[in-house]
Amino acid sequence: MMYLFALGGLLLLFFGGEALVRGSVSVARKLNISELVIGLTLVGFGTSVPELVTSLQAVDRGAVGIAVGNVVGSNIANIFIVLALAAIITPIIVHPSALARDGTIMIAATALLCALLWFDQFGRIAGITLVGLLIAYLAFSLIADQRRPSAPAQLHAAEAASVDVHYGLVAGLLIAAAGLVGVVIGANLLVTGAVSLARSFGISETVIGLTIVAIGTSLPELATAIVAAYRKRADVALGNIIGSNIFNILGIVGITALVSPFSVRGDITADAMAGNVPVSIISSVDVGALALSAGLLMLFAMTGRKLARWEGGVLLLGYIIYMGLTFNLFPTLNLIPNG
Repeated sequence: MMYLFALGGLLLLFFGGEALVRGSVSVARKLNISELVIGLTLVGFGTSVPELVTSLQAVDRGAVGIAVGNVVGSNIANIFIVLALAAIITPIIVHPSALARDGTIMIAATALLCALLWFDQFGRIAGITLVGLLIAYLAFSLIADQRRPSAPAQLHAAEAASVDVHYGLVAGLLIAAAGLVGVVIGANLLVTGAVSLARSFGISETVIGLTIVAIGTSLPELATAIVAAYRKRADVALGNIIGSNIFNILGIVGITALVSPFSVRGDITADAMAGNVPVSIISSVDVGALALSAGLLMLFAMTGRKLARWEGGVLLLGYIIYMGLTFNLFPTLNLIPNG
């Protein structure tokens, strides 16, 4: 039954997420909202809704490992799997000016998340800060791009154009609502199945969150990237991945911490009573993979004006090595304090 729950949850998250994005984009077009705004907000945030709902439900059930592992693992998978496969299908042409702003924001957000993991600061103040930074980023991007058309603006508009839907207003609203319901039910099934899988196989919930849940909630980005690559618009996939990673950190972690503050140091009370030092559920390997994936993306993209097939292969190899370290197939060093 747990397999059916997990599989059913993944399918509902994928199709529900797709319906939510398509329905909301169609409604936005009927309301004459610009393609720039649609690409920067609805497309970027829409593909992250599965991660958001999954993390909120996981924290609500006390499965912090799944909630945090979902975000960290999704950002890693977005680059090491999704972007890697897109680059292998067709080399991704990169416009440095389009990458500079949003890529820098992604690197800064990743560094901030690493710091929060290190110091275990996921209270409401951190949540407010992260959500505030997301709002500031969106506001600045929209104002700057509308005043002066730029490469980032063209990229965001292209992201919106990649969602080629034109439903009627009522149909769009119904499809978006159905998608949202599907995402909520799918997240519920996925969290239930993931917790059962972890307990059944004696694997930590964090590992399940970093792998099965993270890859599952990254399926919308994967579908978008593969379609864009086959249409020779893999640059759209790159912009979508960067935007999704920013939303994952600032939006999902921020909203989750704001709604339900949590700790990544396990059960601090129980550990203290037992005389033990609480251990971080996110290891140095996870943080290292998160930082390395973002760093390699920027390095490859900025040095050759494209992501070549061999660079996509390197990214994919990075994920294989990360999985080997996660499942203890290789020796590891733990560099995080108490982690």
